[in-house]
Amino acid sequence: MLDRVHHIAIICSDYERSKRFYTEALGLNVVQEHYRAERQSWKCDLALNGQYIIELFSFPQPPPRPSRPEAAGLRHLAFQVSALEPVLERLSGAGVVCEPVRTDPYTGRRFTFFSDPDNLPIELYEV
Repeated sequence: MLDRVHHIAIICSDYERSKRFYTEALGLNVVQEHYRAERQSWKCDLALNGQYIIELFSFPQPPPRPSRPEAAGLRHLAFQVSALEPVLERLSGAGVVCEPVRTDPYTGRRFTFFSDPDNLPIELYEV
């Protein structure tokens, strides 16, 4: 039936700001990028370690997230990391503020959250 997740689509309010965040702060790579004039929309395919994972879209005046993070629908994105500290240092250097590191009471693993430029929660989970 299903093989794997193909990609995650994110709609941003400021395309250039979000593209900088996902590429410079998080280190994702642009696979391809297109402006769709008929929709007044950018579409940018982003990869992590050579694997296509995120479609970043812009649309004119998208509505804001209704609440954080408990609105119905996608709650957050989670990225696996082997060590939190180097990633937290990189994010801090890019001006990204992370929540204090917590420990998952069920797995004993450490994790933290931060937000993208549109307040989409992103989790780092140490494995």
